[in-house]
Amino acid sequence: MKIKQIHHVAYRCIDAKQTVEWYVKHLNMDFVLAIAEDEVPSTKAPDPYMHVFLDAGHGNVLAFFELPTQAPMDRDHNTPAWVQHLAMEVETMDELLAAKERLVAAGISVIGPINHTIFKSIYFFDPNGHRLELAVNTGTPEMMQRLDAVKWEMLEEWSQTRKAPKHAAWMHAPEVKA
Repeated sequence: MKIKQIHHVAYRCIDAKQTVEWYVKHLNMDFVLAIAEDEVPSTKAPDPYMHVFLDAGHGNVLAFFELPTQAPMDRDHNTPAWVQHLAMEVETMDELLAAKERLVAAGISVIGPINHTIFKSIYFFDPNGHRLELAVNTGTPEMMQRLDAVKWEMLEEWSQTRKAPKHAAWMHAPEVKA
């Protein structure tokens, strides 16, 4: 077996309608499906929910659950807020900058663009507190080959030392911050 693609990624949301409207307005996603039940099909637990699905392009689907009878939504406080995020790709740097401009004009705080050498990104939060990233690829085939050549060595070194291997430190070196 080999995974074909991700069918959908699901997160919890505070308000399904507000979430759908936010993603349609700010990220131009299409609302494609809603499912609501009083019982969880997999566990048979009595737990009413609204499950909404948005088209994130190229067969990628982003979904959300609103769970009105559960404790208020919260984040994992043992994990820094910058770690758990959803990164979505845009085609060009112009699109990335235009998206930032639209988000900022709508009162959404945006960090970036940040230069990661092989891509540039902006970061912001949705109304549920989920961190989002929009990225545009900027890496050359040579850069990608260089990273590919050291991935297993880096992983092995990390697994033994839990210290950041320096094989790809060039990605965030000051000389590439242009």
